[in-house]
Amino acid sequence: MPTLGIIGSGNIGAAVARLAVAAELDVVIANSRGPQSLTGLVEELGPRATAATVDQAARAGEMTLLSIPLGAYGSLPEGLLRGRTVLDTGNYYPHRDGRISELDSEEVTTTELAQRLLPGALLVKAFNNIMAHHIPQLARPTGAGDRSALPIAGEDSGAKERSAALIDRLGFDTVDAGTPAESWRFEPESDAYTQIYLADPEVPLDQMMQAPAAPVSADELRALLESSRRVKVAERTF
Repeated sequence: MPTLGIIGSGNIGAAVARLAVAAELDVVIANSRGPQSLTGLVEELGPRATAATVDQAARAGEMTLLSIPLGAYGSLPEGLLRGRTVLDTGNYYPHRDGRISELDSEEVTTTELAQRLLPGALLVKAFNNIMAHHIPQLARPTGAGDRSALPIAGEDSGAKERSAALIDRLGFDTVDAGTPAESWRFEPESDAYTQIYLADPEVPLDQMMQAPAAPVSADELRALLESSRRVKVAERTF
């Protein structure tokens, strides 16, 4: 897989782009503000990175990383990601996305709603349970003793296999967390969400965005996923 398309140049999208070029993948990256806004990031990433339109990034390579606010999914051109394997990093944050009744009522998970908004895309939930600054801190070569694992969830087994292969190349093991209906196990405030990668789990909330990481093995992650409790989404405020 020589090229990865990335839609979204925020913290997660940029962090994955850095791992991708380090893994000798070409990156075609886009955001809602247009290619001209990506000059600095592309210069930092080097010759393997290209700034593009959203349409161009969606059609680059074999896979697409989608890292935009959940509220923006519906604004993507209809059919843009149809038939493509899409790594979906999205989470539901009511303070940013507004209240979404289907999620507050637990009628669907965030991933199931994303699939509804992006019909035909082969969605695989990934990179949504880890803070952006922990991604480069925890990436390790295949087989490293202190390698961390990330959960993935999706309906299509082939898409999950392709996603796991990409994530392995980027520096992480993966644990299959099941279908989109089961993806709540690693959504915000669950037992397998971001704090599991903190070196100090008791670090104050206002320091989390700078706090160092510690590895979480596949076995440790699997146990956390199995014991995870479903969060009452309607009670969440962030």
